[in-house]
Formats: sequence, C-alpha cells, structure tokens
Amino acid sequence: MKAKRKYPNGQDAVEKRAFPCNLEIRGSDQGTTIEGYAAVFDSLSEDLGGFREIIVGGSFKRTLKAGADVRALVDHDPSKILGRNKAGTLTLREDDHGLKVRIKPPDTTAGRDVVESLRRGDLDQMSFAFSVVSDSWQTIDGEEVRTITDVDLHDVSVVAYGSYTDTTVAVRSLDRARSDNNLRAAIFSQGAIVDAIKRRA
Repeated sequence: MKAKRKYPNGQDAVEKRAFPCNLEIRGSDQGTTIEGYAAVFDSLSEDLGGFREIIVGGSFKRTLKAGADVRALVDHDPSKILGRNKAGTLTLREDDHGLKVRIKPPDTTAGRDVVESLRRGDLDQMSFAFSVVSDSWQTIDGEEVRTITDVDLHDVSVVAYGSYTDTTVAVRSLDRARSDNNLRAAIFSQGAIVDAIKRRA
C-alpha cells in the first residue's frame, strides 16, 4: 500500500476542491443514478487565498488505473456513503471535460435524501478529496498559479457548498516553491558574481 505523504505537522497532505457541475438524476430499469463531474479540467479557479489553480487532463489517470479505492460520500462524511468503485456502485472516468462520476445511490436515508435534494435543485455540486503527487507553480500576470498534473484520489462527494476548501496544504506547497525559486535565484546571482569577477581578473 502506498504511504501518504505527510507534512512536518504530521497531517496527511489531503485537500478538497468543489465544482458546480449540474448533477443529474437518471432513472432506468437498473434504478436511479447520479451523474456529474467531480473535477473540471483546464479551468482557472477563483482566488484560493493567494493563488489560483488549474487541474489538467490526465491528473486522475494514474490513480484510477492503479485501482484506488474511492468512495462517493455526502459532504465528505464517511458515515454517509453513496457508492464505492470496488463495489461497482461508483464509476469514475476521465474524459475531455474532467472527472466524470456515476453513482448508484443506496436505498438508505442518506441515499434517498440526496436524490430528493438533487431533484428539488437544493444540491447541484460535487467535490473531491485528494493528495497532490505532482504539481508546478508559475507567476502569471502577477498571480501565483498552481498547475496540478497528478493526484491520489480519496473520495468524491455531493456537497451543499461549492467553494474551494482546505487550501492550507497548497499554501505550504506554494511557500516551498517560492523558497526553491529564491534559492535558484540566489545560486544564479552568486554564479553571475563569480563570472564577473573572473572576467575582471
């Protein structure tokens, strides 16, 4: 089992992001399904507290291929489970738009409540919990922009509020990127000084 990356404070590097995705309820002979997108590709986020973010296509490919055990939840609450990919009640796949989700909700209080709230239009957004495996940072037009290229996926969730949340881990990553850039700039500066001294000699 792959160990999760941990930060110095001992907490798992897990983040959550939410997207408005127009969740749909579909009925068939096989029962009711919930369909939508837990993540959207190539869409620049709102300000997440000093930076913005883009998730690129392929970011979920490795974790899905590796058979990540992913649950579908309500508001990321593990006591309110709607589906699980290993049980065949949750289907996850990447397409050109993002991470497509199909859930077969259970005949439980949580399942019935979510379906009814979706039908009424009270719920229409999804979120996903993840750990970043690969990302990069750039300054674009004076803004710090994080590009995510690979994640470990933990869960997808129907949520009441679609704001981006839990960005503390990403802010730490931004601080490390800035520190690395400052170090590279310092090394370059030192090299330039040495070169200038050599030219004068």
